Amino acid sequence: MRRPLTVGRLARHARLPVRSFARQFREETDVSPMRWLTVQRLHEARRLLEATELPVEAVAAESGFGSAATLRTHFARELGTTPTQYRKRHRAGS
Repeated sequence: MRRPLTVGRLARHARLPVRSFARQFREETDVSPMRWLTVQRLHEARRLLEATELPVEAVAAESGFGSAATLRTHFARELGTTPTQYRKRHRAGS
């Protein structure tokens, strides 16, 4: 089983304390590490919804959200839709 990517893991990989990593990350990118990670997860979820027939639960797990409920929350907040509606509108070949 894959371990979820977290800000703590990113900081350890950079060999920095979490606070120092977060500060430096924000200075370089103008976004927090958590915000960046959420955006990357949304990109992956959208790609999976467009290109596969995976159920929403599997898309949530594969994209790092962990649960369909969490994926739905982020989709509603960021995209104003549900994963299922997004898939219907953006499915490859439609």
